Amino acid sequence: MTLDFSAMEAKWRTAWYKARINESNPVPGKKKFFMIFAYPGVTGYLHVGHMRGYTITDAIVRYKMMTGHNVLFPVGTHSTGNGAISFARKVERGDPATIGILEANGCTSETIESLANADGVVRFFNEVYVNDYWKRFGFMSDWRRFTCTTYPDYSRFIEWQMRKLKAHGLLIQKPYFAPACLEHGPVAIDASETDIQKGGTAEVLEYTLLKFDLDDGRNLVAATLRPETVFGLTNFWVNPDVEYVDAEVDGETWVVSRPAAEKLALQMDSVKVLGSTDGSALMGKRCKAPFTGKMIPVFPSNLCDPNIGTGLVMSVPSDAPVDWIGLVELKRNSDMRARYNLTDEMIEGAKPIAIIDTPGWGPMPAVEICERMGISTMADPKLDEATKEVYKAGFHRGVMNSSCGEFSGKPVEAAKDAIRAQMLSGSQAAIMRDLSEEVICRCGEKVLVRKIPDQWFIDYANPGLKERSKEHARTMKILPKEYFDNIQNVIEWYRERACVRLGNWLGTRFPFDQRWIIEAIADSTLYPVYYVLSRYANEGIIKPDGMTEKFFDYVILGEGDVTVVEAESGVSVETLGMMRAEFEYWYPLDINLGGKEHMTVHFPVFLMNHVAILRPEHRPNGIMVNWYITSTGSKISKSKGGAQPIPDAAEKFGVDAMRLFYAHISSLFVDVAWDDEKVESYSDRLEKTWILVDDLLRIGTEESTGMDAWLLARLNMRLAKLHEHMADYDIRSYSNEVYFEISQDIKWYLRRGGKSRSVLMDALRTWIPLMAPITPHLSEELWEHIGQKPFVSLHRLSDGSRNDEVISEEAKEKLIQNLMQDVSEILKVTSMSPTKISIMVAPSWKIEMLSAALGQPKGKVDVSALIKAAMPDAKTPEMKKAIPAFAKDVAQEVSRAAEHDRVMLSAKFDELEVLKAASGFLGEQFGCAVEVRSVDDPELVDPKGRSRFAKPGRPAVYAE
Repeated sequence: MTLDFSAMEAKWRTAWYKARINESNPVPGKKKFFMIFAYPGVTGYLHVGHMRGYTITDAIVRYKMMTGHNVLFPVGTHSTGNGAISFARKVERGDPATIGILEANGCTSETIESLANADGVVRFFNEVYVNDYWKRFGFMSDWRRFTCTTYPDYSRFIEWQMRKLKAHGLLIQKPYFAPACLEHGPVAIDASETDIQKGGTAEVLEYTLLKFDLDDGRNLVAATLRPETVFGLTNFWVNPDVEYVDAEVDGETWVVSRPAAEKLALQMDSVKVLGSTDGSALMGKRCKAPFTGKMIPVFPSNLCDPNIGTGLVMSVPSDAPVDWIGLVELKRNSDMRARYNLTDEMIEGAKPIAIIDTPGWGPMPAVEICERMGISTMADPKLDEATKEVYKAGFHRGVMNSSCGEFSGKPVEAAKDAIRAQMLSGSQAAIMRDLSEEVICRCGEKVLVRKIPDQWFIDYANPGLKERSKEHARTMKILPKEYFDNIQNVIEWYRERACVRLGNWLGTRFPFDQRWIIEAIADSTLYPVYYVLSRYANEGIIKPDGMTEKFFDYVILGEGDVTVVEAESGVSVETLGMMRAEFEYWYPLDINLGGKEHMTVHFPVFLMNHVAILRPEHRPNGIMVNWYITSTGSKISKSKGGAQPIPDAAEKFGVDAMRLFYAHISSLFVDVAWDDEKVESYSDRLEKTWILVDDLLRIGTEESTGMDAWLLARLNMRLAKLHEHMADYDIRSYSNEVYFEISQDIKWYLRRGGKSRSVLMDALRTWIPLMAPITPHLSEELWEHIGQKPFVSLHRLSDGSRNDEVISEEAKEKLIQNLMQDVSEILKVTSMSPTKISIMVAPSWKIEMLSAALGQPKGKVDVSALIKAAMPDAKTPEMKKAIPAFAKDVAQEVSRAAEHDRVMLSAKFDELEVLKAASGFLGEQFGCAVEVRSVDDPELVDPKGRSRFAKPGRPAVYAE
């Protein structure tokens, strides 16, 4: 049969939301669980990759709901920034790609027209995210609490947050050089790429600008990260094919590239372009180096990029492989020397000068590494590697040599700062900031570094805040463990972070200066608090104007006079008390789940803002990170067109198949590629699950067998293990047990002769609810199919157990399964068709020795004591010889065994009795007679001596 997944999904999500089982209200005395996922930015359609983290959140919440917790799972959207503005402008100008995506998603011309303004974009995608994604996937979210970061009520909450930070001395103001879009203002550059469409790994580099005097009064200005290498200058590089400009800077005339002049104008108070200078006109001139006063010639180089630094480069061939190879090529290029009137004397005079002593290197490391790596041209790709190796060695381990005057003997790192300071104080140098790679704003404009004289920051460098945050992080459940271990370093690394911006942005006005907009990270740290209160605003119980500072102080912090708050907010004392009680009930947040890009951006400030503002008992309990669903090896980006649309994938595969794919395909802590075939295979798995359940319902007998106890025991064992998996939110292991292992258990029960309808119904009433967290729609349909009501989503999962009876039943069947595997392997290797299989159960002395070893502390089994206890009963020379060897083996096995394996080894039952009872079944499986005996049996016939291999839980086998 083929299940109609779409109809099934619509049926059950309609039923859930009609019954309002998704709505969350405090229940005093009932344990709670509060989880969120990091809300998405409103920049366009989401894609199948986003649904991984969202779906895992829903699965965990559903599991918690089925284990006796009152759950809160709210959702919202993050519209702060310029994402919606950029999208609206693309629509407004009729961008073909954007219009094409909208039309492909079924938008009418009227709808598209409404998206030409940012507010329309936010409204439209809020509805898409809720209805087409989250409700379509059946999320157990309380839709009454939906919020968006540009809603007026949310803005009042963010204003309150900023006021609290200022009251705690954590808002500071100072000059700042910020990456900025010339149209929208400052942007955040980080892995989340919230504000940008390219360049999330870029860094702001601080160049030292060195001024080289020309004889006409102008300065050639070179940007460098290594000012201490000024002692090794041999020449100056200029691109002859670039038109440079003469720029007036603080009364001086600088020769720089045009892009550099534009950057300088954003960072300095007085920059004016006076005219232009052709690069070729500078060839052969001589300029005076700063600090040393050395005169050096100007040489041509096409590698001077006008977009990097100032477009001019000083040459230090002793320590820069690019400079050395540049000179090598220039010496070979007689045509270029002739074109620019460069004499042999000028070229020969540019010999490398040794300036740094580095352990393991000669005096000219750039020359040395080029010879070693066989680099002879500028086109050699190995130049980058050579440059990095020489730079790393010289900068971190090198010492300035005797040619460096007063800096001789100083470590390079120390000399750099000292020389730079002297040149800056003597007006021989200046500072320019630039980005390490191209960064593009979401609007499509370039991002440059500009000076903001009065920027506001949140002071995450505050020592007290850092220590309290690190201390609290040590108490949290943070997954994966690697992030738990590293978050201490991340918090320590954090410095002041700009929290507001000037320009054209959506967001909350800064309460202390209305010119500024609070930026996208600063307004998304404390927001789980607001989810608790948002429904009161959504239902009109409180208006944004009533959300004063005193209102939030009372409801969240428990501070202030409630009668004053009543007068200001227009909300009754009774309702205010209810809000306050609701906050106390739900907080703290139990888990915040988000993508791995948040590990250095969102999660640290989420934690620090909670620590800064809330009471200790309200600080968050956990953080969980999910890795990406990738497409062709890279992260899928919704702002770049996305991948498989979510509604299309849901229609094609079914929501539950996608949910199972996300849960089972891999650990949450690794990237995984989207794969249609694999998703299809999970759809097939769900079809087979339905068929198996349907077949089980057709069994009409009530005949009992010895397997009945085993199946129920097995399910009890599985339940206990499943709860262990979910203690660490190990969704993959949980789904593997539920969708693959339990079905095999049931098939084994049938194969071993189990046929009790009542036992199978008990098994189904255990198994089907376990599917509900991962594939809730199918689980509900199966629950109804076996005649159960009401919703399986509300069913309480049993705890499972591992008592002696359960362990014994489990171990018995494990003995038979292992034996079948051993026999199958023997028959496969020998290619024989036996007429008889002899099974020889371990002698009593080995069983007793295993029991004695299990009774000793794990990892501290006393082998000599085991031998001493067994030797008095040794009746034969062979046994005396076997005892020491087996004692060592059993000690090793017990010491290395995982806890579950130790439990199984400890199970108490008669192996001989169990295998004799199963001998008929085993004979059917292998098509021959099966004989079971104990090695202790004096009548045992063992011509090959195989019985010596028998040990507890692993009988010896002889086939003939």
